[in-house]
Amino acid sequence: MFVGILEGKCWSKGNLERVWQRYAESKKREGSPCMYVNFNFFDNLITGDETWVHLNTPETKRDSMTWKHSSSPVIKKFKVQRSAAKVMATVFWDAKDVILLDILPQGQCINAARYCSTLDRLKEAIRRKRPGLLRRGVVLQHDNATPHSANLTQQWLQRYGWEILPHPVHSPDLAPSDFPLFGPLKRHLGSMAFETEDDLISELRNWFDNLDVDFFR
Repeated sequence: MFVGILEGKCWSKGNLERVWQRYAESKKREGSPCMYVNFNFFDNLITGDETWVHLNTPETKRDSMTWKHSSSPVIKKFKVQRSAAKVMATVFWDAKDVILLDILPQGQCINAARYCSTLDRLKEAIRRKRPGLLRRGVVLQHDNATPHSANLTQQWLQRYGWEILPHPVHSPDLAPSDFPLFGPLKRHLGSMAFETEDDLISELRNWFDNLDVDFFR
């Protein structure tokens, strides 16, 4: 008897067809917009996400690893803690470069009103950097965070006719900013320490400004 796990449920070979049909129909509904994807779709796609950035970002365990001979003494390193001081960076980008970098200062939190204000700035940035995109129609990819899914945000998106790319819950592998964008950023900042918030923000803007087009391909 062959037994496996599908969507958190156990099934056997005998009822595989019935369970799979239900699973397939569910996935078909979730991914239905992808059935009509064409090359123009990617020209209209903008991805946005947020990440916390600390004034002091320790190296990751992987980045701090070094090669050594089996007989070499163990290198001891002091454990460095992240600083409590931090800012939130909201980044919107596409297949060419970063369209908008928005920094939320310390002591402030992002909510629906603040996110809509950021979307206002994004719309103006698109007007400057991507002529014609607003007319063709923006396809926005962001996750299901509360500020993104709030009624106020949904009203803003409907008012300007922006299409939202569906994002299934608990799907970090579908959040493209986490791996190719924020990962290299955190590695770049690893072991750096900034005395002021302005110094950190300056480094953030400098890093994003110097990314070339090959980075986004």
